[in-house]
Amino acid sequence: MDKKSKDFLYKYLNNASPTGFESSGQKIWLDYIKPFIDEYISDTYGTIVGVINPKSDYKVVIEAHADEISWFVNYIDDKGYIYVIRNGGSDHQIAPSKRVNLHTKKGVVKGIFGWPAIHVRKEKEETPTLKNIFVDVGASGKKDVEKMGIHPGTVITFEDELIELNKKYLVGRALDNRIGGFMIAEVARRLRENKIELPFGLYIVNAVQEEIGLRGAEMISRKIKPDVAIVTDVTHDTNAPMYDKKKSGDISLGSGPTLSYAPAVQNNLRDMIIDVAEKNKIPFQRLASSRFTGTDTDAFAYSADGVASSLISLPLKYMHTTVEMVDKADVELVVKLIYETLRKIKKGQDFRYLK
Repeated sequence: MDKKSKDFLYKYLNNASPTGFESSGQKIWLDYIKPFIDEYISDTYGTIVGVINPKSDYKVVIEAHADEISWFVNYIDDKGYIYVIRNGGSDHQIAPSKRVNLHTKKGVVKGIFGWPAIHVRKEKEETPTLKNIFVDVGASGKKDVEKMGIHPGTVITFEDELIELNKKYLVGRALDNRIGGFMIAEVARRLRENKIELPFGLYIVNAVQEEIGLRGAEMISRKIKPDVAIVTDVTHDTNAPMYDKKKSGDISLGSGPTLSYAPAVQNNLRDMIIDVAEKNKIPFQRLASSRFTGTDTDAFAYSADGVASSLISLPLKYMHTTVEMVDKADVELVVKLIYETLRKIKKGQDFRYLK
C-alpha cells in the first residue's frame, strides 16, 4: 500500500458515515476515485457510482456499502441523560464506557456512554440493554442538552479510529464495510494506472443504507440495470473465540477472500471467479449461506430482471464492535481478485444456465 492509498484509507475510515447520513464519507470516496473514472452518478439517497465506459450497453457492477452502524437519540430526561435506539445493528453490550460523537447542525458534541461503578453492582449485576444504557454529554439538564443542538433523531457514532496491530492487521470501527469501499476504489485506480481497456461499462458502486436492509443497493440496481454484479463485504472469522464452526463455517484471517455458495449467488459467475483465483494463485475460502447472503448481493440478484451476482467477502474479526479487524494481506488479495476477474469478463457474456 503506497502513501496515496494509505492516506485515503485513514481519511475515509476515520470519517463518520452513519446509515442515512453517509454524505461526508461519500465525498471523500468520490474525490479519491474521480481521476480513475469517466463520470459519476449520485442518487437521491446518497449512493455514489463511478462509471468507466458509460456508453457501453453491457454493464458490470463492483459494489461495497458505505454506511456504518450508529445510534439515534430517542429520549432526553430532565437531568440531561440521553437514551438511544439503534441505527443498524449496534451492539448495546459494548456501549458502556465508550466515547461518542453526537452529530448536530452546530457541529460534533462529545459524549460518553456512562455506567455505574463496579462497587455498586455487587448485589444487583445488570447487563447493558437498550433500556438502561445512556449517553452523558456533561449537561446540567434537558434544556442544556437542547442548547447544544441535540434532539431526538440526532445521530451518534463511536469515536474510535483506525490503528494497525502488529504491522499486519487493520483495526477500527466501520471496517464493515468502508474497507469494501476502499478496495473497489483501489480496483478502479489499478485499472486506470495500468491502462486497462475494458470491453464493457464498469459501475463502481458505493451504496448507502445496507445496514438497515440493503436499501441503497435496491435503489441503485433499478437505476443502473446491470448485467453482472460483483459485491464485496466482510464475513466473520470463525476461528476467533466463541464461534461454532459447525454452524458458521471455517473462515480465518490471512487465508484469502471468501467465496459464497447461496441461492442469490449465480453459480457460473462464482465458478468463473474461482477459475480466476486458481489461475492467478490467489488463495480463497468457501462459505455456504442458507437462503440468503445478508449482503447487497441479494439486492442485485433479486432486482427486477435478475442480475448475475456473486459475493467476494473479506474475513473480519469482531464485527459491529469498535475493534473490527482485518488482515492487510487479505485486503490486497480481494483487490487483486476483483481486478483479475474484471479482465476476464467479456462484453455480452451470458451467464445463464440454459441458453
